[in-house]
Amino acid sequence: MEVGPERLKEALAALGLKTGGSIQQRAERLFLTKHTPLEMLDKKHFAKGARGSEKNGVAAAPQDGNLKEIALMEAKMNKLCDLLDETITRTKDNIVKKQALTYEEIEAEREEEETQEDSESEDDEQQIYNPLKLPMGWDGKPIPYWLYKLHGLGQEFKCEICGNYSYWGRRAFERHFKEWRHQHGMRCLGIPNTKNFNEITSIEEAKELWKKIQQRQGVNKWRPDLEEEYEDKEGNIYNKKTYTDLQRQGLI
Repeated sequence: MEVGPERLKEALAALGLKTGGSIQQRAERLFLTKHTPLEMLDKKHFAKGARGSEKNGVAAAPQDGNLKEIALMEAKMNKLCDLLDETITRTKDNIVKKQALTYEEIEAEREEEETQEDSESEDDEQQIYNPLKLPMGWDGKPIPYWLYKLHGLGQEFKCEICGNYSYWGRRAFERHFKEWRHQHGMRCLGIPNTKNFNEITSIEEAKELWKKIQQRQGVNKWRPDLEEEYEDKEGNIYNKKTYTDLQRQGLI
């Protein structure tokens, strides 16, 4: 269990004790309750008003007892919310998702749930009813039909570079260009896996495009032997290759 300044403060408040002081003082005050009943503790440890009506051995008013119970209940509720934080967050997300559904999507999901409930009630060990052959979700059950249609999971995309591997849905197809299978295929072809080759699934098309890119790079590439210029004493301009040949022959 996590113990910190705020936890100590909550625990002391639940018992009606003072919550001020340093962390060590709070801890010592709370530790007193381990071996000493509350009614035996010195009044100086209690918060103002917690035992205000307890004088000359007279018990505190019922209202003080109610305040103590309320504080204790609040501390328990805070702890329970901390333990169930993930569940509460998932529940909120699920509600937001359902509120965003259209009427047709709600009906499709309801029909899907009814179909699954009927098949499960007939026989728990029976194979999951999936006549539409929908993909399986994280819970081991077919995903809702509306979700299947939304992501276009009925569309098959084959990639020859990936060894004719099939990708279902446009999203999975677009994502696969950055995944290991496609990268490995491009590496085997000796082609860099850049954005230029997105949407290219044919080996022949990839090779053809890579050849064009190499040719374009070769045309635009600076060639010093032909493009670097030299000038002789008379002001004649030559490229590097010609100038070097003439100089070697002693003509310049």
